[in-house]
Amino acid sequence: MPPLALVGNLARDRVDGSPPRIGGGPYYAARAWRGLGSRATIYTRCGPEERLDYVRKLTALGLPVVSLEGSDTTSFSFHYEGSVRIMTVEHLGNPWTPADAEILAPGAWVHVAPLLRSDFPAETLAAIARGRRLSFDGQGLVRAAELGPLKLDANFDPALLEHVQILKLAEEEAEVIGAVDTLGVPEVLVTYGERGSRVYYKGRSEKVGAWPIATDPTGSGDAFSAAYLAGRAQGLAPVSAARQATGVVAALLTGAMT
Repeated sequence: MPPLALVGNLARDRVDGSPPRIGGGPYYAARAWRGLGSRATIYTRCGPEERLDYVRKLTALGLPVVSLEGSDTTSFSFHYEGSVRIMTVEHLGNPWTPADAEILAPGAWVHVAPLLRSDFPAETLAAIARGRRLSFDGQGLVRAAELGPLKLDANFDPALLEHVQILKLAEEEAEVIGAVDTLGVPEVLVTYGERGSRVYYKGRSEKVGAWPIATDPTGSGDAFSAAYLAGRAQGLAPVSAARQATGVVAALLTGAMT
């Protein structure tokens, strides 16, 4: 099995006015990979004020962590209205550069977990993908890097997708983009929360079952992406990998996997 890796910024999340907590793809993907027993490395960064505490929390999950120095931490506040998340961007984190990709193991299957469109420019994705298989979260396509209420739009550079083999989109991101099966990405996953997900692969699309409703489903998409990539790296077909990922998310949300 090829090595697995995740690259992305950690976030400072404030949910429903509660005290700030660690967030971002690195944290939730690490939880999923730990539950699966996957060998994976987390490459991340955040600002100096959070770095010691957040890296300690991340390494406590048992996976190798490579923490790069950063000057700022991406910060969000949000609450849920039913299954709809209402978000505000309070601070912007650091973008990743092509030089940062040099620390990644050759031949790795890498999930890139942007929080905003500014996190990973096209040239950085090209450097990460060189000799590696690339999975990408659609937040990096549609989330504008602007302070204030989170803005979604389709004004992304098409070059961002040039080297992407697996693209994961949440429902609202897919709605902004439109015809997701025409993006030219070999595998596209669209998640619909408690209504399941859909896999687009080789001109076909197939629906996959759902995960349970949770009062705070934060991080479910990151966990799904990590578990899906692990399944594909193990040789599972796309739909089978999506079913495995759904099971991992369900276990995390119900407390069966901590």
